[in-house]
Amino acid sequence: MNKTLVSATGIAGASLFVFSAILGGFQLPNYSHISQFISESYAIGTPYGKLLRYFGYIPSGIFLTIFAFGAANYFPKSNSIKIGFWGLGIFYGLATIMTSIFPCDQGCNKEMIDPSLSQLIHNLTGLFTYLFVPISLLLIGYGLGQYDKKTNFSKITIGAGLICILLVVVLLGNPLTIYAGLLQRLIEGTILLWIVFCSIQLKNQKYETKGFSKAMV
Repeated sequence: MNKTLVSATGIAGASLFVFSAILGGFQLPNYSHISQFISESYAIGTPYGKLLRYFGYIPSGIFLTIFAFGAANYFPKSNSIKIGFWGLGIFYGLATIMTSIFPCDQGCNKEMIDPSLSQLIHNLTGLFTYLFVPISLLLIGYGLGQYDKKTNFSKITIGAGLICILLVVVLLGNPLTIYAGLLQRLIEGTILLWIVFCSIQLKNQKYETKGFSKAMV
């Protein structure tokens, strides 16, 4: 797959995720993007949960997976970069698909009272996402920095990883906070913004690996 198509899958996956998250809130009365998790909008028993999962989040996860695995081929041949992109593909792309196939219980059962198998798989997958995606971003940023220490993209990537880590620590430290939804959206937003930025950089890259830094900001 050429880099233009890879770039398009990243933008499409991120856009579809955001669109689904916004649209999902409209189906539930008094839904709050500040206090409620994104998963609550497509949980078991929600009016349009299946439509959101099958036509929103699952396609988004497919696009994001293709992007992550494909983008690794257009950056410097570094083990940390390769591992980082593969981590992004597995723990964000495939994980988005998994959390859609296995949605949480209605209300997302935050107190975990007699949770269903689907809820357990959903939560475990989400935990892996928030633990390993920030690390994946740091690995990518580190690898880019080793290739060219003056590349701003490396600094942006590391910054995104550190922001995610900080937000994840706050969220996991108090998952029942009334700001849980906001914290989750800040984490997801940071990752998705980075994917869009990475997609644009990839599309504008004039040379392959050898001339990587010349085309980056």
